[in-house]
Amino acid sequence: MRKRALRYLRVALDKLDAEFRPGQWESIESLFNRRRLLLVERTGWGKSMVYFLATRLLRDKGVGPSLLISPLLSLMRNQIEAAARIGLRAESINSSNTDYWGKTEQELQNNAIDILLISPERLANEHFHTKVLSKLAVKVGLFVVDEAHCISDWGHDFRPDYRRIVRIIKALPRNVAVLATTATANDRVVKDILTQIGDNIELVRGPLVRKSLKLQNISLPSPAARMAWLAEMIPSLPKSGIIYTLTKRDAERVAQWLRLNEISAAAYHAGLNNPDDGPPLREQLEQQLINNEIKTLVATVALGMGFDKPDLGFVIHFQRPASVVHYYQQVGRAGRAISEAYGILMHGEEDDRISDYFFRHAFPPQKHVKAILSVLDNAETGLSIPNLEKSLNLRKKDLEKSLKYLSLESPAPVTKIGSKWNATAAAVAYRIDKQHIDSITSIRREEQAEMDRYMAHRECLMEFLGKALDDPDARPCGKCQSCKGEPLLKNGFDHDLANRAGIFLKRSYQSLLPRKIWPVKGSLKSYKFSGLIGDALKAEEGRALCLWRDAGWGQLVAAGKYETNLFDDELVTACVDMLHKWNPEIEPLWVTCIPSLKHRELVPDFASRLAIALGLPFSTTLLKTIDNPQQKKMQNSYQQAKNLDGIFTVIEENMRKGPCLLVDDLVDSRWTFTVAAALLRKAGCEAVIPLALALNSP
Repeated sequence: MRKRALRYLRVALDKLDAEFRPGQWESIESLFNRRRLLLVERTGWGKSMVYFLATRLLRDKGVGPSLLISPLLSLMRNQIEAAARIGLRAESINSSNTDYWGKTEQELQNNAIDILLISPERLANEHFHTKVLSKLAVKVGLFVVDEAHCISDWGHDFRPDYRRIVRIIKALPRNVAVLATTATANDRVVKDILTQIGDNIELVRGPLVRKSLKLQNISLPSPAARMAWLAEMIPSLPKSGIIYTLTKRDAERVAQWLRLNEISAAAYHAGLNNPDDGPPLREQLEQQLINNEIKTLVATVALGMGFDKPDLGFVIHFQRPASVVHYYQQVGRAGRAISEAYGILMHGEEDDRISDYFFRHAFPPQKHVKAILSVLDNAETGLSIPNLEKSLNLRKKDLEKSLKYLSLESPAPVTKIGSKWNATAAAVAYRIDKQHIDSITSIRREEQAEMDRYMAHRECLMEFLGKALDDPDARPCGKCQSCKGEPLLKNGFDHDLANRAGIFLKRSYQSLLPRKIWPVKGSLKSYKFSGLIGDALKAEEGRALCLWRDAGWGQLVAAGKYETNLFDDELVTACVDMLHKWNPEIEPLWVTCIPSLKHRELVPDFASRLAIALGLPFSTTLLKTIDNPQQKKMQNSYQQAKNLDGIFTVIEENMRKGPCLLVDDLVDSRWTFTVAAALLRKAGCEAVIPLALALNSP
């Protein structure tokens, strides 16, 4: 059997002299003999080959298909392609291929599929449970959980949906082989996984050191300095690679900056819009990187677990990840099948602020839980998310996250029936386990401190990573900056390039797209606005000069609003420059502004100075009659629109002819611009072009 498995391996790798790595065959044999394994091996070791070859051998024996749970769609695509090379028919049921679900379900019934790949979120789908999982569970031959650290609350990438996996494993017949795999689990996480999956699971653990990786840390606090370094150094780095950022907005603007410097780069994150036809954009970008058609993808963690390009020449972090395990997971993408590759960690002034934001929003706070359960418990029937938005001043994302968390508790205080959420009997006594969450948050803080220690470490960097992951074989690598005793790549940056990057950041204008539909009926009763926002009331596309408190103009906007109570003339000049570069299709002929009762002169003063600089008349056309709460405190569209209901009136005698430029200091949800523009249009304004100093962003 070993010889047959080796033949399959060589076909899969298209390499006639390929051999099993230490531990690979033993793991395959254990699964063939229906055992249960937790496999902890470094990225690129070949964990996927273990479950593919085990599936192939089990299928040859006449055993049922394998079920593989993977956390990312990008990982699923790579696996389906790899499985085909050894004659395995692999299919996926996920949110991007709904048209094929029926066909896939029928082929599963006909035993024509060897391995089914799903995301953990699919386990929450009622249709999947009744039509697929219930029938597959009785004949499944191998159950695989990839990236198993997600099972553990203590893991760096915990996902609530992984809790369902543990329940399924415990319900499987004892003769079903189970494999859990990860590359990033320290002793604490390993122990938690073993406890959750069961006592009879065997641990297979190998060394984590990556011999090909050349690690270096570079401290450049300013984003402009780091962007200058990238523009100068990326062209000289081998092959193609990945630049990781902590946020979507940074992925977009770093990619744009590199393109301006004639480096082929694209942003990759979960918010990319797919084309109307053809493969999803993320899939296209992955393929371009795999085919070396692009020098670099500037990516968030969306391009992380499981992405496989063996000859990736570099992985650079534009900002510091939140933990050593995050860093190892991502830097381990590089150098899998080449002798040398770079892992460069840069860090800057914004790192702590971004990490702290993610820490604060990792778990639902008790006040959200209490409010949600109270509303559901008092409702006569179940409530949908839009209904909950009407009752609660919570973001849609926070509602969804809180409800998912609660639905996975045991006993669960909420349950979903169709599209509506209902409170259960457990809701009355339910309290979120604050002590447990505090423990996890404390660990996250310590992981962040460990990353700080890594950045300051003066001895072997690879050995530091290995010890942090409890690798018993951690040792000096001989290749990192510390082992070499000198920088591998230059630590400094070109000051002219940094000045250009600073100007670029100041010109990172933000589009303000017009809203097209009013919120749930009843939010704007006074104005009688509901349904679609027709062309007669719609604003034009607008612009914001910058992101709030961002590098560039963001800090100056914040200082003007909260320190000096006066926006600097530099911001006037910057807005004039933005308008000239933007050159909107409809040219404004006069200027007005959003009024405020708290800062009566701040925005009108700025708007009037801007009007003078543009050579246009300024007119106070909108009057605020009600002192409503600050718009930034409203968390969802219904509450944001309702907070504006009836607060503005139009001073019609002050209206000018032609399109107007509507100015505000800070835009959060765009509903203030939307309502104000509709009122101005209703009063006869030909067109309204919104302009804000800053777009608020977490």
